[in-house]
Amino acid sequence: MSAHGFHVHGPHDHEVEHAAHGSDGFSSKIAVTTAILATIGAVFGYQAGATQNNAALYKNNAAIKKTEASNQWNYYQAKSNKQNLAELAMSLPGADTDKYRSEVERYKSEKAQIKADAERLEAVSVDWDRQSDQQMHQHHRWAQAMTAEQIAISLAAITLLTRKKWLEFASYGVAGVGIALGVAAWLHF
Repeated sequence: MSAHGFHVHGPHDHEVEHAAHGSDGFSSKIAVTTAILATIGAVFGYQAGATQNNAALYKNNAAIKKTEASNQWNYYQAKSNKQNLAELAMSLPGADTDKYRSEVERYKSEKAQIKADAERLEAVSVDWDRQSDQQMHQHHRWAQAMTAEQIAISLAAITLLTRKKWLEFASYGVAGVGIALGVAAWLHF
């Protein structure tokens, strides 16, 4: 609007305003469809974000467990070094072989438990990685579903402007694909 009260509508503005305020059933049906698609798209978007956050959290947990496993393997290596030194000490002249033999046995016993702990932590890390990968796969499905719903909304807007029946059906078709992708995400496919 200018300072003198003169207002110029573009052709697109006029059509959108006319469609929005029209009383025909076609416009109302497309408006309701758009609102429903927007709601479904919002749910899909939320789910996409939630699964992406879960994937990041699970990947972080995997890294923590991998670090703990690495620490255990380092501890295992330290015990191996001590065991090797005790075995070497047994061969020195005048060494108390019974003392070093008991140390070697103690280190072997300690290493067995440390190794078991390290392997258990590695298995937990692998499981967290697997869960992260599953969440990322699910995230991609949710994101694809949301994208399809957004495309369907765009097609509905174009349908409203052009009043082309085939565009209306295209919008429904793309929305159906989006819903199918959402169901696939929900079922973890």
